[in-house]
Amino acid sequence: MMIILFVVFMLLAFVAVIKKPSSVYKNDSNPKNPLEGKKVQFVENGMESENADGVRGHLEAVGESDKKRSFYDRVVKRMLDVILSFCGLVVLSPVFLVLSLWIVIDDPGSIFFTQKRIGRNKQYFRLHKFRSMKMSTPHDKPTHMLTNPEQYITKAGRFIREHSLDELPQIWDIFIGNMSIIGPRPALWNQDLLTAERDKYGVNDIKPGLTGWAQINGRDELEIHAKAKLDGEYVQKESFLFDCRCLLGTISYVVRGTGVVEGGTGEMRKQKK
Repeated sequence: MMIILFVVFMLLAFVAVIKKPSSVYKNDSNPKNPLEGKKVQFVENGMESENADGVRGHLEAVGESDKKRSFYDRVVKRMLDVILSFCGLVVLSPVFLVLSLWIVIDDPGSIFFTQKRIGRNKQYFRLHKFRSMKMSTPHDKPTHMLTNPEQYITKAGRFIREHSLDELPQIWDIFIGNMSIIGPRPALWNQDLLTAERDKYGVNDIKPGLTGWAQINGRDELEIHAKAKLDGEYVQKESFLFDCRCLLGTISYVVRGTGVVEGGTGEMRKQKK
C-alpha cells in the first residue's frame, strides 16, 4: 500500500510541476498582474466602470512589498499543505467522482469552473471549483453582481455551495503551490477595493487559503473592510495552533451550513435596504 501511495504521489508531483507555469499565466497569452509585488491603494473615480466590489475606481502602486515570510509560513506550512492536500486528493477521490457525475447529469457541461484570482504578492493564478451554476452564467462576475443569482444555481450546485463542497477542487491548487489550506480567501483579479484594504494589513503577502479566519467569523455577511481586517488579524497570529483553530472552526461551519448568502455581501446590503 505504501509503495502505491508513493507512486501516486510522485505522479501527482510530476503533473504539478508541468501544470504550475500555466496555472499562474506564465505559459499563457494572458498577461501577468502589472501590480505583482507592489503595495497598492484604491483611488476612487466615478467616471470609471464598476468593478467586482461594486465601486468605481482603480488601484495605484505606492511602493514595493517588503514583508518577510516567517519560517513557519515558508517551510513548515508548505510541508503540511503538501502532505494534507495529497491525503485529501486520495481520500476524497470517491466524493470527487460522485459530485462530478451529479454536476454533469444535472446540467451537462464542464465539471470544473476556473477563475483568475489573486495569489501571494498579487500574482494571478487559476482557481478551481466544482461548477455550481448553469453553463449560461456570466463567467467573471462575482455572485453579488448577478441579477437574481438564484436563477443560475443548479440543484447539485445548491447542495454543494451550502456545504462548501464546490471548494474541494482547490485541494489541487494547494498541492500545486498556489494556495494553502488556511489563509485569506483569494480575491477575484478585479476586486480592487478588497485588494487595497488587504494591503493595509499585509494580507496579500501570504498565500490565499481554502478557508481562513474571516470565513469562520461571518463569511458572506461581512463587509469588505471588516473582512480585510479579520484577514489582517490572521496574518498577525499565523501559527500552527492558530491554523488548527481555523480548521476546526471551518469543520463546524460547514456542518452547520451557516454564513452563506447567495449574492454575498452585495445581497446582504440589498436586503438591509
